[in-house]
Amino acid sequence: QVQLVESGGGSVQAGGFLRLSCEASGYTYSSGCMGWFRQAPGKEREGVAVIFAGGGDSTYADSVKGRFTISRDRSKNTVYLQMSSLSIEDTAMYYCAATYHPWVYCSRRSYSAFDYWGQGTQVTVSS
Repeated sequence: QVQLVESGGGSVQAGGFLRLSCEASGYTYSSGCMGWFRQAPGKEREGVAVIFAGGGDSTYADSVKGRFTISRDRSKNTVYLQMSSLSIEDTAMYYCAATYHPWVYCSRRSYSAFDYWGQGTQVTVSS
């Protein structure tokens, strides 16, 4: 049974930074992808960043390129999302997700490609 537990959310002022963590249990890092999605009230869930679980390939939404970095530590079974230069538009619930689908599929950052989800952690950016 795959379980994903997010942490690191909170409130921050615009221009600030946060690091989200997602600890996975029951997930094999040799294949598939892990990613971060976010959903603001009244908006669709957006694929923010996805990383290939077995290697270093990653992909980002245009809205976060250059500001967010996804990484993984296989020894700790943890995926991180380092967020900097945060803006009010980044306010959302952030979800960690995982899948065993191949990179060619999960790199599209579509939520339909991911099978396992965490409960989410709230990020609130204020001016």
